[in-house]
Amino acid sequence: MIGPGLMNLDFSIFKNNPIKSVSETLNLQFRAEFFNILNRANFAVPDWNSGNDDIFDATGAPNGTAGLLTTTVTDPREIQFALKLIW
Repeated sequence: MIGPGLMNLDFSIFKNNPIKSVSETLNLQFRAEFFNILNRANFAVPDWNSGNDDIFDATGAPNGTAGLLTTTVTDPREIQFALKLIW
C-alpha cells in the first residue's frame, strides 16, 4: 500500500559575535533552528490491524472508518533558540 507523501523542511540561521576584549578566538553564536518549518501534517498509512480494515460491514453498508488517517509520522513545528560559546 502506498501512503501519503512525506515532506519535512528544517531551517537554521545563526550569527557569530566575536568578543575580542576577552580573547582573539572567543565567539558567541546566536542560533535559531526551525524543525518542520512549514508545519505540514505527514499522515501515517491507515492502521489495518485495528479491525477497521473492511470497506463494508456484514450488512453491506459502507464502513465510515475504513482507511481513516488518524496519526502522523513527524512532529509538528518546533523552534529552538540557543547561545553557543566557542573558545
